[in-house]
Amino acid sequence: MADELELLRRANPVPADGPHFGDGPLDHNAEWHLNRLLHDRTPRHRFRKLAWGLTATAVVAATVSALLLSGPGTTPAIAAPRPLVVQAGSTPVPLDRLAERAEAAAADGSHRLRMGTHEQSWSLGTSDDKPPITLPEERVVRRQADGSHTELVVATDPSHPGRPVLTDEGGDPRTVADGHVLSDRTYPPSWSDAPPESPPPHDAARLRAHLAETAHSSSQTTPELLDAVEELLGHWTLGARETAALARLLADTGQPRPVGQVTDRLGRRDQAYVHDASGSRRMLIMDPVTGAVLGLELTSTVDEPEYGLRAGDVMEYSAWMR
Repeated sequence: MADELELLRRANPVPADGPHFGDGPLDHNAEWHLNRLLHDRTPRHRFRKLAWGLTATAVVAATVSALLLSGPGTTPAIAAPRPLVVQAGSTPVPLDRLAERAEAAAADGSHRLRMGTHEQSWSLGTSDDKPPITLPEERVVRRQADGSHTELVVATDPSHPGRPVLTDEGGDPRTVADGHVLSDRTYPPSWSDAPPESPPPHDAARLRAHLAETAHSSSQTTPELLDAVEELLGHWTLGARETAALARLLADTGQPRPVGQVTDRLGRRDQAYVHDASGSRRMLIMDPVTGAVLGLELTSTVDEPEYGLRAGDVMEYSAWMR
């Protein structure tokens, strides 16, 4: 409930420091937050609270026990992913070198900016008295010529194709068939021309300002910057020039730090960049040739017993595809 109340506060059409026209339209900031609340686009990096009913508890507990506590030699169908591991002995690619590669790749203009996104995500769901569970989803957003957009969300886990998938559809944790449609919606055009709805620029300085507005923060710490990148990629598939601008922006920032090669959860071999903050670690996964952001992982670095969370648990992971 706290998350929803915070979203409603942010969606206040008459903020304390704004014009007092209570019957006027929402500004772009309030519209953005309210839209996320109404359409289940809750803020990043907050646990998804599950409503475990008595029947759901018994069914899911039995299912999880059968799938996670299976005997030797079997592959669990449902399991919280472990943090990505950097390949031993791999050579880290500095961000400035990656930015140079991205700028070279952008010269031919082979990829152009496109509204919409294709994302695979894993997020941690918690309850008051049950262990956390990981909820995998695939989300495809496509923008239409009239400015409207469609959003298709299905329950699927590429790590275990064809196996049952855990979901909290309707606030009722249960298993569904792989590929089960969680939602298929069409949204009307938005009047907003502010980030992240507006097209991102393709030079580093203007992109920094765009991301700062997306994050609603002028300080733009590294975690805020990475959160804004995640929000941006939830709306747009970047073209080669925008990708190069983002790589240059990160290089100029000097964060996150390069750590070496990883194989991401879709089997792609990429370069990893890490930033440690209080209680958490963010790993940015980037294409070593084009500089495109392919994934972002958020991992806990401390135990939080009240959530059943242990250091090393993956709280959220997103992978983007073209």
